[in-house]
Amino acid sequence: MKVYSNMKIWMVSGSQHLYGEETLIEVKKHTKEIADYLDTQTEISAYIEYKGIVTTQDEITDFCLKANSDKSCGGVILWMHTFSPSKMWINGLKILTKPILHLHTQHNRDLPWDTIDMDFMNLTQSAHGGREHGFINTRLKIDRKVVVGYWKDIEVISQIDSWIRAAAAVNEMKYAKICRFGDNMRNVAVTEGDKVAAQISFGYNVLGFGVSDLAKVVEKVTESEIDQVISEYLLNYKISTELQENGSRHSALRDAAKLEIAIEKFLVKGDFVAFTTTFEDLTGLCQLPGLACQRLMEKGYGFAGEGDWKIAALVRAMKVMGKGKNRGTSFMEDYTYHLDPQNPLVLGAHMLEVCPTIAEDNPVTLEIHHLGIGGKEDPVRMVFDTKPGESVMASIMDMGNRFRLLVNEIETVDHGKNLPKLPVARAVWKPLPDFKTAAQAWILAGGAHHSSYSKDVTTEMLIDFAEMSGIEIVVINKDTKIPPFKNELKWNDLFFTMKGFAGGLS
Repeated sequence: MKVYSNMKIWMVSGSQHLYGEETLIEVKKHTKEIADYLDTQTEISAYIEYKGIVTTQDEITDFCLKANSDKSCGGVILWMHTFSPSKMWINGLKILTKPILHLHTQHNRDLPWDTIDMDFMNLTQSAHGGREHGFINTRLKIDRKVVVGYWKDIEVISQIDSWIRAAAAVNEMKYAKICRFGDNMRNVAVTEGDKVAAQISFGYNVLGFGVSDLAKVVEKVTESEIDQVISEYLLNYKISTELQENGSRHSALRDAAKLEIAIEKFLVKGDFVAFTTTFEDLTGLCQLPGLACQRLMEKGYGFAGEGDWKIAALVRAMKVMGKGKNRGTSFMEDYTYHLDPQNPLVLGAHMLEVCPTIAEDNPVTLEIHHLGIGGKEDPVRMVFDTKPGESVMASIMDMGNRFRLLVNEIETVDHGKNLPKLPVARAVWKPLPDFKTAAQAWILAGGAHHSSYSKDVTTEMLIDFAEMSGIEIVVINKDTKIPPFKNELKWNDLFFTMKGFAGGLS
């Protein structure tokens, strides 16, 4: 399924003229066959476009220039069918700005044991041609993904698609705009960050607006617009009695709808893909936007509370990566623990704003309850539990000289409790490798209390995303042990410090 219909991946193979015209004809034919096959695979989420073969320095450089200038090109797949001397690639690779996937494969799966001859050997040289290409990329310190295996294998196709999904997110972030209503929550450190550094690293632009700017849009929302959104609520959700049309709190539901309409209008007009709010700045609003944030995340927007623009951008990037998988991605926060030594668990939630794409029950419930934060009227929110299964938690922090993407693989569980007095959307999970190790590692890595939770996005996608973006990534999984984890953090710090010096930073 081509969920990224506006993005194409270009594929070329490298060769040279040493082997004669007949060999080059075969190289072109094989390259097109592989590109066309990958393009037809439903597991691959973008179109693969055959771009021929490159055999000289000028052809390689021209290919890289064209890829750079084509906005629809989301990345390039490079295959060394034969031996392509890598000095020819230097000028092109030095200027190439698109994500690179080095496909280390060969046209035939099996060796023709009874007929193999030197003509076959000269044509089928990926085994050492790929090593030559790998050297020059490493020599140039170029981050890229290397996928090894037969091109029809499902594992190879899956790895290519993970890279494509990360490339789609990176491509969007280059041009994205993030909207902040109000500032960060006061005196909180991790929600701060260098917006200029973020734009240099990712490309997205963070723009701040007073909540009064939003309030002006709220005032202009019409009753007919509210009626339309209320009809959507009735169609898609269970609504508590007091919020229904004749209920005692129906006006609060209309206020929530008004906020949703206004925020969406603001985002659409400004071409924003993500936004933040903060309960410490609600001037001109009657309630904290809870339901509005949930609904807009459900529509695909990134969101984070308390002004945390880095997480809002990450939620959006992960929604892009998971497009079409439909298992859900949401803003999340580790809220409290169940410290039973036999079964320790984490309960994740936020005050209100958890995306219903991760909900276990369909439809979810719209309810209204008191909120003792923000000093406004009681807000409407969706209340639900999260479906169990493999998931990831990812967070991003400004470490001063780089951004760190921190990932914890988790297992969301069915906790089996009703939680009748907890009127928020929530998830309960077991972090890998175990509760104590995961929590200790997260804290040692400086992990934020906000994160992006997903059932669609994999660790592999996030690693690809980090490498394409040139940022640090740290993973907590079943293999994590604290002593080597501490060493990894120290080595990473040294690497990025030295990289900064090499780049002229202080």
